[in-house]
Amino acid sequence: MFIINSITIDHHFCGPSESGNGGYSAGLIATNVPFSAEVTLRKPPPLDHSMRLLVDGESARLMDGEVLVAEAREIAGFHLESPLPVEFSTATEAAKNYYGYEHSPFPNCFVCGHLRERGQGLKIHPGRVVGQTVASPWVPYAALGDSQGLVKEEFIWAALDCPGAWALIDHDQVVVLGRIAVQQELPIKVEKPYVVMGWVIGSEGRKTWTGTAIYNEKKELCASAKATWISIK
Repeated sequence: MFIINSITIDHHFCGPSESGNGGYSAGLIATNVPFSAEVTLRKPPPLDHSMRLLVDGESARLMDGEVLVAEAREIAGFHLESPLPVEFSTATEAAKNYYGYEHSPFPNCFVCGHLRERGQGLKIHPGRVVGQTVASPWVPYAALGDSQGLVKEEFIWAALDCPGAWALIDHDQVVVLGRIAVQQELPIKVEKPYVVMGWVIGSEGRKTWTGTAIYNEKKELCASAKATWISIK
């Protein structure tokens, strides 16, 4: 089976000002393929113009003209050892010490940008809780949901992006998302309180592997992600 879809990443969903947030962009690809996907970003996803998503069986390629922007492949799932979830109040306190308030390389990022107003960005501001583990409160606003009030898949992928980066960022380090896969266990609803956590799994050279997770009020795991980050500074 060969399918061609059209994808456009609106500038509203930027990470760096000139390219799409990695988690959102990967999630948008995932919603347009007929399989559970692991997405690898090959180039910063460009904004505000149509790209072709070429879907061929268990794989897909996002093309900007002749340039390969991203690839997706089918995965059966992954195993991830998650840390114990913290209380919403603990995450709220941790977010007060969000390193990005003073040192964010992308202050207008749709996910973690502190310059975004409520309703214009996810405002996930992870602060350190212990070691290389961070946490942030998150209350998804109504526009992120579908007609049943469930947060759309691409926004779940977005929420599971930046906390991984903030778990590993130190001083003036800058990292970009290279690869991500997401598993959802339970529905995530708008206007409900959640805790988003990120932690470092390991690193080698310029690559670091992280885990992220979203927990509900009952401390149940709602969704998780494994990601690969590339240090560019």
